[in-house]
Amino acid sequence: MIAAVSGTITAIGGDRVTIATSGGLAYELAVPIGVVERLPGVGADATLQTVLVVREDGWSLFGFDEPHERSIFQRLLGATGVGPRLALAMVSTLGGTRLVRAITEADLATLSTVPGVGKKTAERLVLELKDRVSTIPIPGRKASVGAPAEQAVQALMNLGYSATDADRAVRQVTAEAVNGKPVDLIRGALQHLTRPK
Repeated sequence: MIAAVSGTITAIGGDRVTIATSGGLAYELAVPIGVVERLPGVGADATLQTVLVVREDGWSLFGFDEPHERSIFQRLLGATGVGPRLALAMVSTLGGTRLVRAITEADLATLSTVPGVGKKTAERLVLELKDRVSTIPIPGRKASVGAPAEQAVQALMNLGYSATDADRAVRQVTAEAVNGKPVDLIRGALQHLTRPK
């Protein structure tokens, strides 16, 4: 079993990262979008914990920089009808903390924002995984913890922004130590979202 890959990042593209090890091997890993955003960039050293998925049509290696996201991914694979691509999409769209909260609180609306997850799939995930994910230790994060941030993300999604963009913007605003009231978080997040790129 490949538990982790350490080496130099040689390529980053979409949801793929290639890491060359000191032993001369290069591994291509599929990773959540949050991992791509947190990686230091091509040429830097990195270590990713991995999950190897073996199927009839080939082997796939998935990488994570946070242990709780790896644990969530592994538990998602144990749910009926959830393959590695859908599990990766769920972690990418919602992030580990929001995903665990959505499952444990039976938040079907949030789960259904993931591409490929409808109401029936969301209900099945809650039924099968609620107890299993509740035991995963989630590190406290300023941007992800508490009702104001969740309310702000939901409000932005109601305005038409994707769950990923809304969550990223609220995280940025919270990191800047903006007042924690939902209205202030929404206002600050909208400034990030509408800023010219």
